[in-house]
Amino acid sequence: MQRTMKRFLIILVILILTALASSCGIQGKPTGKIGVATTILPVADFIKNVGGDKVEVTVMVPPGANVHTYEPTPGQLKELAQARLYFMVGSGVEFELAWMNKIIQNNKQLEIIDCSRGVQLMAAEQHWHNYNQNAEKENNLGKDPHIWLSPKNAKIMVENICAGLIRIDPPNKDYYTQNKRDYLQKLDELDNSIQESLKGLRNRNFMVFHPAWGYFARDYDLKQIPVELAGKDPSVKDIADLIEQAKKK
Repeated sequence: MQRTMKRFLIILVILILTALASSCGIQGKPTGKIGVATTILPVADFIKNVGGDKVEVTVMVPPGANVHTYEPTPGQLKELAQARLYFMVGSGVEFELAWMNKIIQNNKQLEIIDCSRGVQLMAAEQHWHNYNQNAEKENNLGKDPHIWLSPKNAKIMVENICAGLIRIDPPNKDYYTQNKRDYLQKLDELDNSIQESLKGLRNRNFMVFHPAWGYFARDYDLKQIPVELAGKDPSVKDIADLIEQAKKK
């Protein structure tokens, strides 16, 4: 009985010490990774390809969430407080129009990198969804924000991401630069593959629900026909018109 009690007490002491070590930060070494945040998953993928195992990425708008209405959770805001960089899309994504000023004001330690720097923004098509009316003063109001869907634009964004990481972590410049080169090569291969696939295509029209492919269509001489009109589902008449367009084109 005494031996059993003694063993129980030893286990209890170990559990208590483990809990104390964890709470005091004794257990487990810091990851050493740079905390970075971004708005959407595609940009997070660019960051991971350049930053590799030296970055920890927080995505503010998770997959499946509506980028036009999403509000960050308390957990995400806590992660932001520990981040050093925020890679904003910069092209007028509605989440950023609504939240970036608040994020900057509440996280003075954050360095903001505009991934759209150097990208020639296109005007949003007239049927594209309306922007937040409270963000009328933003420079990119009325621009098509979907810059990441063009491999050519993606290359510019990757350059901006690499420059941002080097600025905050200069000792690892060579690491980020090599990762960037490797990823740019993949984007070049993708670009070439798309061009080859579309070579000789006479009918350059395609139909899509949300008109997100403006930059892609521009780069590859295509024409998108969107189903969504002014951010709303099409009416019965709109559907009839779309069917007629589909037959003609």
